[in-house]
Amino acid sequence: MRVLLRFSRAIDALSDWIGVALRGVALLLIALGVINVIGRYLGARLGMQLSSNALLEAQIQAFAIIFLLGSAYLLRHNGHIRVDILQTRFTPRLRAWVDLLGTMLALVPFCVVMIIYSIDYVSVAWSRLEVSPNPGGLPLYPIKTVLLIGFALLLLQGLSQAVKAVATLRGLEQ
Repeated sequence: MRVLLRFSRAIDALSDWIGVALRGVALLLIALGVINVIGRYLGARLGMQLSSNALLEAQIQAFAIIFLLGSAYLLRHNGHIRVDILQTRFTPRLRAWVDLLGTMLALVPFCVVMIIYSIDYVSVAWSRLEVSPNPGGLPLYPIKTVLLIGFALLLLQGLSQAVKAVATLRGLEQ
């Protein structure tokens, strides 16, 4: 069990590191949004096109990166939606059972299915070096890769949470 808890701590550290890195992506997302708004506003006033598809797509892709890679960080810090009215009334042992069963019966199978389906999706995108169909659009294969990475990280964090739940059920210190 000690080895599994060490594995769990390593995954937790990875999720925390990614969560910190995503703060920079969030700042980039805000900056892109501001630039897009100012560009559209000034462009309309000046009768010029000051915004671009690349900027709009960069904003969408930055959001996708935060959403996909941030899900593991959110799971690590119990930020996902739960029925807190019930959860707060549970004993730590019952909470551990709910977390363990939810992880193993819902989260893990969902992540595995998404990873399996994402592999072909990402492979095709890379083999074609897929690019947005919009004029001046961005390459799509890197962001499609983030889909696969995001579900892999979520799966790992789910397994980490399951290990911690088992440790709680066994009365072990974490």
